[in-house]
Amino acid sequence: MSVWRVETGRSSSGSKGLTLIILVASTIASGTASGAAPGASLPNAPNAPATSTASASAVTLPAGASPMVASQLFVLYRDKSWQWTDGAGRMSGKDRRFTAWIDGAKGKSWAEGRWLVTDAGLMCIKANWHSAEGIFPGKTCFAHRMASGTIYQKQEPDGAWYVFRHADGREDDEAKKLVSVDLVTARFESLRPVRGPEQLPTKPKAKE
Repeated sequence: MSVWRVETGRSSSGSKGLTLIILVASTIASGTASGAAPGASLPNAPNAPATSTASASAVTLPAGASPMVASQLFVLYRDKSWQWTDGAGRMSGKDRRFTAWIDGAKGKSWAEGRWLVTDAGLMCIKANWHSAEGIFPGKTCFAHRMASGTIYQKQEPDGAWYVFRHADGREDDEAKKLVSVDLVTARFESLRPVRGPEQLPTKPKAKE
């Protein structure tokens, strides 16, 4: 049974999925659909650009690899910014809020939603992507497995497994792009339109 949970724990994976988050954002901004990278793509987002930031190659998942639990995934992504080629996404630990921005050659877009983790090893991002073309809802999930200290990730449902973080923490690991510095809030606020106060419902006029 898959249950959304957020707790505390150790770390886990993700790389080619990141490619698809960017894919969605860029494509939304550009307004032209393009092919998805090996990692993944955000469902329901019609114009996701093919912008790959993952440098990892597909690998065979070790037989003894086990799913990371929600507590481990939460610690891995909590309050981290995921650096992309032309933007970044941030996973807030306080309220599991997800925010992101893209500012590249194909245009600008921003996203707001939530990130979720499960004991089945999934980290999912559900958000609305905004651009000049409109608003596009999207959901992307990344599966995580761990074996001998190495974290593997793949985009669901049909992405290829790759090493997200080696046990010895190599410089070219995709996990190196998860940083504690907030790379999102300032740019996100500058791209997002100012929200005005909610208007109170108009009272019907009394009949004369």
